[in-house]
Amino acid sequence: MKFSKLLSIGVLGASMVAGVANAEVRDIRIGVDVPYKPMEYRTPDGELTGFDIDLGNAMCAEIGIQCEWVVQGWDGIIPGLQARKYDAIMSSMTINEQRREQVLFSEPYITPPSAWFAPTDTEIETPNEETLEGKTVGVQRGTLQDNYVTDMYGDVADVNRYATADDMVLDMDSGRLDIVFLDFPIGKSTLLDSEAGNYQTVGEKITEPKEYFGEGFGIAFRQRDEALAEAFNEALATLKENGTYEEIHTRYFSE
Repeated sequence: MKFSKLLSIGVLGASMVAGVANAEVRDIRIGVDVPYKPMEYRTPDGELTGFDIDLGNAMCAEIGIQCEWVVQGWDGIIPGLQARKYDAIMSSMTINEQRREQVLFSEPYITPPSAWFAPTDTEIETPNEETLEGKTVGVQRGTLQDNYVTDMYGDVADVNRYATADDMVLDMDSGRLDIVFLDFPIGKSTLLDSEAGNYQTVGEKITEPKEYFGEGFGIAFRQRDEALAEAFNEALATLKENGTYEEIHTRYFSE
């Protein structure tokens, strides 16, 4: 189905109806939670940038539409989609079965691991029930990392939940956390690449089990917006074929 068959969307709260003939999408709104460098963050002059932002804009350009980014805190990001504050979410959201009950996902556009981060002088070598017993662990509230740590170690460790990664880093810097569990790209940019340089990864990077870590990051849509999701899937495939995806990926993940 051609994307030009979708209904025009130009104002906040306007409804999307797939399959309406002789209509055209002029723009859409995409929800994003910031700052999570290198995925989505602001430059010093306030401009939104990051891997998700650049890739999302490239997909919109490929489709032939304009995208407006709407900043939304993580706790309310799916409710915001359902309330039509925006038409999609592109904010490092992991595809998993629990979220599939609420939203329709695009194909995965990147699959980063999760990792443990701790001060360089930590005594924890391999995080497990024994080494985390009595420790204070930081996670971002409502994330897959929160679910994993709570289920696996909530009985032995004190799990502190934060609204943002920045709040978590503040408590790490002040010594109120022993270790944190984050998406690796976010932990790398906020902790490993910090000027202090006093943090390290602990143990192996983690991508299993899939019931927690899903299939990678996807763009989320309301479940009835199948044509919109397919348009983004087709755009993603084209960007991978023509080299644009690789150029954007290298820009943010030179390793």
